[in-house]
Parts: sequence; C-alpha cells; structure tokens
Amino acid sequence: MFRRRFWVSLVLSVPVIVFSEFIQDVFGYTTPAFPGSSLIVPVLSVIVFAYGGVPFLSMARTELKNREPGMMMLISLAITVAFVYSMASLFLPGTTPFFWELVTLIDIMLLGHWMEMRSVRQASGALDELAKLMPDTAERVTESGDTEEVPVSELGEGDVVLVRPGASVPADGEVAEGESSVDESMITGESRPVDKEPGSEVVAGTVNQDGSLRVRVTKTGDATTLAGIMRLVDEAQKSKSRTQLLADRAAGWLFYIALGVAAITAVAWVVAVGFEIAVLERVVTVLVIACPHALGLAVPLVVAINTSTAAQNGMLIRDRIAMEEARNLDTVMFDKTGTLTKGEQGVVGIQTAADWDEERALEIAAGVEGDSEHMIARAIRTAAEERGVQRASVSNFENLRGLGVRAVVNGDTVHLGGPNLIERLDIDRSDELVSFAEEAGSNAQTVIYLIRDESEVVAAFALADVIREESHKAIEALHGMGIEVAMLTGDSEDVARAVSEELGIDQYFAEVLPEEKDTKVEALQSEGKLVAMVGDGVNDAPALTRADVGIAIGSGTDVAIESGDIILVDNNPLDVVRLIRLSKASYRKMQENLVWATGYNVVALPLAAGILAPIGILLSPAIGAVFMSLSTIIVAINARRLRRVDLSA
Repeated sequence: MFRRRFWVSLVLSVPVIVFSEFIQDVFGYTTPAFPGSSLIVPVLSVIVFAYGGVPFLSMARTELKNREPGMMMLISLAITVAFVYSMASLFLPGTTPFFWELVTLIDIMLLGHWMEMRSVRQASGALDELAKLMPDTAERVTESGDTEEVPVSELGEGDVVLVRPGASVPADGEVAEGESSVDESMITGESRPVDKEPGSEVVAGTVNQDGSLRVRVTKTGDATTLAGIMRLVDEAQKSKSRTQLLADRAAGWLFYIALGVAAITAVAWVVAVGFEIAVLERVVTVLVIACPHALGLAVPLVVAINTSTAAQNGMLIRDRIAMEEARNLDTVMFDKTGTLTKGEQGVVGIQTAADWDEERALEIAAGVEGDSEHMIARAIRTAAEERGVQRASVSNFENLRGLGVRAVVNGDTVHLGGPNLIERLDIDRSDELVSFAEEAGSNAQTVIYLIRDESEVVAAFALADVIREESHKAIEALHGMGIEVAMLTGDSEDVARAVSEELGIDQYFAEVLPEEKDTKVEALQSEGKLVAMVGDGVNDAPALTRADVGIAIGSGTDVAIESGDIILVDNNPLDVVRLIRLSKASYRKMQENLVWATGYNVVALPLAAGILAPIGILLSPAIGAVFMSLSTIIVAINARRLRRVDLSA
C-alpha cells in the first residue's frame, strides 16, 4: 500500500515541483503559461495530500483515540499545517505557498514507511518460509488400499497417508509401514537425515528422502508441530521487549517535545521578526524534523530480525523480555539427564584380560546381545557400531533371569552379566578388572562382565548415562563468556560429582527431587545472580518458571511447552551459547539504533528551530524531511546487519 501510494504521489509531485515558482527561481527557468497552468500546483498538491497523506491521518486518529500520541500524530500535524498554510496563501497577498515542500514531504514519508514495512516484512520472512513447508494436498489411503488426493485440511486423526520419496509429510503422525530417512532440519536444525521405521514419529513439513512411508495421522491443522512453531514465531514478533517499550514511550515524549519546541520557536521568531510567514515555516520545519520515523523503526526491526534469526537457528522465543535478559546472565543451570547427557546408557569404558583386546570382546558381547531390547544390550550394540565392529555369530541364546544372558560363540559358552553372575559362578577376576570395577563403582557406573566357559572373566564394560559431546564445548564457551555453570540432578552424589568433574562445572546439586529444583534456582538468585535454567520443560517446569530465563531444551515435537521462556528445538547445549550471543548482538543493535534515532533529533531540532539563523543556516521543511529519511535508512541498514552476526560456538 505504501509502495503504490508513493509511486502515484511521486508522479503527481513532479509537475508540482517543476511549476513551483521557488524551484524556477533556483534553477533559472520559466515554465510556459497556458490556460489553467496556474491551477496545476494547487490541484495536484490537494490530490497528493488526500491520497498520499490519508494513511498517516488515519493512523493518527487511532493514536488520538487511544490518547497515545506518537509519530503518526506528528506526521499528520506537519503535513496538515503545511497544507492549510499553502491553501491559505492562495488567498492571502504577500504570502508564498510551499506546495512543493508539502508534496515532497509526503513523498519522503511514504518512501520511509514503504522501506520500513518492506524491511520488517523481509525480516519476518521466517513465517512465510515455514508456511511453504506444508504441502497443499495429501495422498490418503482408502479402505481398499488405493490412494486419493485430498486437501490437507480434510485429513483427520487416524487417517493413513502415503508419503512418497521427495514429498513433504502433510501432518504429524506415526509411521505405520515402510522405512526411509526424513530431513527434519526445519525442526531440529540438524542437517543429517533421521531414519524412520514403523512406530517412529514424523512431523508435518519435514521431507521424506528415499523410501515410501505410510503414516497414520495423529495431529492436524493448528495442533501440528509446524503450526506451533509458526504460532510462537508470530507471537514473539508481535511481543515487545523493554527496549521497544522505551522507544514507544520516547515517541510519545517526542510529540510533546515537538509541540513545546514549536511553540517556543513561534514565540521567539514572532518576538524577533514579528508575525511573518517565516515563523510558520520554522514551526512546520520543527514538526517535520521531530517525526520519529527512525525511532519507531529502531527496535521493532531488530526484534523482527532477531526472532526470524533465532527461529532459523532452532530457537523459539515465547517471551521477548527473557530474550533481552539473556545478555545479562551470569549463571546457567543445566538439568543433567537428557540435557548435558543423552539420557540413555552407553559404554564409557572397557577393560580386558591380558590376552584379549577390546575389539574382540566387543564383537562377542554385541553378538550375544544382538536380539535383546534391554537398554544395556542396546548400549553394547551401539558401542560396537560406533567402532565399526561386526557382531559375532551366536547360537543357543538364553536369558538368565536376574543374572544376564548366555550363548555359544565359536564353540565356547559365553556369559554376559553383572556382579550377581560373577558371584553365582564363583569366578575370580584379575587385579586389572577388580581395579576397573572399583573405579567405575566410585563414579556410579554399571559394570557388565564377559565370561568364557564359566571360568574366566575376559572383559568388563562400564556403562553410564553418556555425556553429550556438545556439553564440553558449551560449558567451555560459557566460561569463556564469564558465565558460571551449575548442574541439577536427581542422581546420586557420585554420579553428579563424576559428571561435574568431567565437564568442569562450577557447582552441582545432587539427589534433587523435581519439586525441589526451583528452590536451588531461588538459592542462586538470592545471591544476586541472574539465573537461566536449562531443562527438558516437563519435570523441570517449576525451575524453568522460577528462573530469570527459562530455557526448554530438546522439546523436539512438543513446541508448546508453557514453562519455558525460550524453546531450543534441538537437544544441543551449544544452542544456549548461541542464544546468549544473539541476545547480546540484538541489544547492541537496539542501542545503536536508538542512538542514531534520538541523536538525529537532538541535533536537528535546534537547527529546525533556527538557532543558527544569525549565521544564515536554516533548514527548510523539505530538507528536514530528507534528513529524517536518511536517519530511517541508516537505522534500517544497521538493523539488517544483525543477520550477519556470528553465532557459531
């Protein structure tokens, strides 16, 4: 709308400028006279005022109705005064209309708003990009087994849809048939495709890769993960931070300041030169210069770019004030399980007998545990896969309830189990294995033994909740920023101490019940610290709510967590570092923009009032409008530089 009105007004303004007496005098030319030529300037000026000025007058009426004066009232006041004065000058001898100043003022105001809206729209493009991820139609499987193409809006829970290779998943659901890999980067930020099989969850908008999937729909429409993300992004863009509220108040103050300066200017000039047209020109110029375009754009544009940048990096902002507060954090408290650790058992150490190597032991252990779904079995198989070790072929597998498992490998009977199995078989361990088990026990790790022929312990595996590789980097980066790191866990003192020492955590709280976590956060706050709590957003809800900044991490397909101020989609502690860096960079841009916007007014208002008139320096309304628009452009460019900020950790 602003773009269309700008171009129409600009075209109509050209004849006004060309036929203006002032412009003719400056450039030394004379326009040809013909019947009606004297009406070109006023008639076209009226059209420009009515067409180009309407948006400002309309928005000013809203500000007046709400008793919240701002830039629209200033703009409307300026162009109305200019218009009324110019029209009056047609009938008052000795006065000089400045229709050309009026139309150029409106043109520049329209241009500034067009640029502002265009910049904000581009900054908010994350919502458009998210919306593009959703397909318009889906292939629904009928009762006969055939497929029919239907609009996504017609899908209901329980429907089964066919998702072909390269197609987008139309709704949240569960894989009923088929195996494939799915690109979930739009949800998790992780570029690696995720393997899917029957029972796996899939999310609307993600892209199927190489195999066909039949998906049973569990959520549709506004209930889907993607819809939730879009809702959070939209809410965050509409919400206001403390800095933005300050800018809004400053615009209101500027309205009264502008009226005050205009009044003082009028009185001073009347006293100095009497009531002349120059007095009104000074008043109009003051009002033009005071228009807070740049001030109104300074913070909202940074907020919009901040929100879209955060969303592109897997950070969903529910509370803008919390995002702004993140820059001041001096303590970050992590929940251990599922946040700093993977929340699943993994092999963290292997000790073998003298004539055995780790690869051989892992090969046999993975083979024995090949068909078990027990978490220890999965941990051993995962360790073998990560090391590229093939599972040994086994036979005569047998589960020994409460003790472990038994199988035959290459003719040897092999047992795999814990200390109870060692005790039942009454087998001695070597000194190396005893020492290994004692050290693992001191760290609250589980030890599993590999036994051959019921007589020889050939290897021991230590299992524990695996620490994420990213946790080391995250804590190191936080320390580099001067931020203390604390850890909460319901695990034992030994486990908490071991994890804390390995990661270099400053302090930890062990054996903490979920309902007690918020008291630990409160204890740190009582020391005068600004605390962020990072947890899974479910059992950490009280602590997330209590913290100055609640960060729900690893929400995955549950983006509607109500307890967190900020949601990190991926299970990556490094995103906390990126969040703080983005908060610092955004606030810095807000400050820079506020300096540009208010600093411009501080300098320009006295010049517009005529403080340097004794030495021949006066700002005309049109020149004032040009300077004002330049300030707006600078603020817009500076805000867009936020897109290039380095968030790498």
